[in-house]
Amino acid sequence: MRVFRRAPGARRPGAARTPRTDVHIPAAARVLLGCLPGLAAVTALMLCASGVERNGTTSGQAVAARPAVARHSAVQPHIVPRSAWLDAGARRAQPPPRYDAKVTAVFVHHTDSPNGYDCADAPRIIRSLYAGQTGSRQWDDIGYNFLVDRCGTIYEGRAGGVGRPVTGAHTQGFNHGTTGIAALGTFTAGVPVPKTMTDAIARLAAWKLGLSGIDPRANVPLVSSNGLSRYAAGTTARLPALAGHKDGFMTNCPGAALSALLPQIRQTAAQLQGRR
Repeated sequence: MRVFRRAPGARRPGAARTPRTDVHIPAAARVLLGCLPGLAAVTALMLCASGVERNGTTSGQAVAARPAVARHSAVQPHIVPRSAWLDAGARRAQPPPRYDAKVTAVFVHHTDSPNGYDCADAPRIIRSLYAGQTGSRQWDDIGYNFLVDRCGTIYEGRAGGVGRPVTGAHTQGFNHGTTGIAALGTFTAGVPVPKTMTDAIARLAAWKLGLSGIDPRANVPLVSSNGLSRYAAGTTARLPALAGHKDGFMTNCPGAALSALLPQIRQTAAQLQGRR
């Protein structure tokens, strides 16, 4: 009688097929499989093998997830820090900065100061504004979050960090969740507004609003915090995301000339965010 020897691993006729176990399974997974009964263990083993096969890495390291890219964001423009205009001798004692959850609107102002300045004098002008607001007005800091000169240079105003939602002091009723941008000068009817200035305002607004995903051309809901604004305390008003000071307060600020350019500034800011 001839005796046939089965090849290693061959199954006996009629014997049940058993799953392959020659796939490399991590030690922790083998311990877990040992705790699973029959069919559950087979299923888990197949899933583990499948997962190892789909993972194309050979180094044994997990593939890091790619960070989410914010839609309609804009590049942060260059911002001159406070230290450029506020030296230790002029700095006043002040409380820690206050913050909101995010910035959902920008208010544009003018400083109602002379226009014929040399841009090299901008730090001195801002320091003078700071002295007036923290001196005779007794504010805790300069009210504007940012200031822009006629050459298009952007300065950090109120303390707290340019990339953070610092609570300003630039408009009655709507300081929370907003940023105040002040144009250095007076821009009443007929006064030319430098394009370098409006372009800088657009870049700054595009970046700040982009951090919250806000379209500069949109209207947003803002709640008035006091009755000194155009709206009674507690009223929800729908205001432009890129607004003029006069949209929330009884004033002519930022002047008729600059106010007339706000639609163009909104459109430029939206384009800088990659919007159509």
